[in-house]
Amino acid sequence: MIRAAKGGMAARPLPGHGLFDYQGIHARPDFSWPGGRRLAVYLGFNLEHFAFGEGLGANLGPASAHPDVLNYAWREYGNRVGAWRCLEMFDALGLPTGTLVNTALYDHCPELVAAFAARGDELIGHGHTNAERQGDMAEPQERELLAQCRARIAECSGTAPTGWLSPWISESLATPHLLAETGYRYTLNWCHDDQPVRKRTRGGPLWSIPYPQELNDIPMIITRQMDGKDFAQMVIDNFDEMLEQSAGQALVMGIALHPYIVGQPYRLRHLRRALQHIARARDEGRVWFTTPGAICRHMDELFPQVPA
Repeated sequence: MIRAAKGGMAARPLPGHGLFDYQGIHARPDFSWPGGRRLAVYLGFNLEHFAFGEGLGANLGPASAHPDVLNYAWREYGNRVGAWRCLEMFDALGLPTGTLVNTALYDHCPELVAAFAARGDELIGHGHTNAERQGDMAEPQERELLAQCRARIAECSGTAPTGWLSPWISESLATPHLLAETGYRYTLNWCHDDQPVRKRTRGGPLWSIPYPQELNDIPMIITRQMDGKDFAQMVIDNFDEMLEQSAGQALVMGIALHPYIVGQPYRLRHLRRALQHIARARDEGRVWFTTPGAICRHMDELFPQVPA
């Protein structure tokens, strides 16, 4: 019921996105992941490249005038060292990743992307560079970005991506529609649920696969200055709680990682402890350790879109 505001004027409804309707977690059809498992877990591993002397980037110390050598070099550590150390750990634990790729990496360090593609990891579109915000673009420019990134990954790595994460989770009002129109099947931009949600777009259906903004090393370790051991314990606690919750509903737990952060040796040691904890549950058959694309395909099989 809309209450009258002062002067007798009715309060106007708030603007909405029109992409999906509200539905509480307990008011949905029940389903399971492959093998009857109830919790799907994936790693969102961000491989990013930044412009030198301009543009955006996460900061270890106070931002300086460009060229900001301190913060640029810290981020580049992830591509030169951190990502390779993480890859060794993923191999040792037998963990797949959803690898989020800036296409600028194909010019800067193509061997790094190739190493993850060679493992059979899913490559996910993540813009050309995280030095730019997608939401600042006009619609034709944004459409071109989405199409070019998809084509570049297909050309260089052999498979066109089905998923997308915008640099800095930056969207325009047109982004979901443009994603569907340029061939993407899902987005990771929205953190509004613990289950996949099908969006309505002018280009057809688009799955929203949960991607975390709390179980994410940038907001936790950089913004809130959480210690590496505490972030690892947060991953364990989140996993244990969601595993219990998943008795009631099938759930998705993503872990968002950046190699210039978690690839630092003292943080990597703690992250390994957290991932070993999850891997044990995987080995016991209690969870589905997977990728966002596999989650999307399973949802399409369970809930095929009915033609209009």
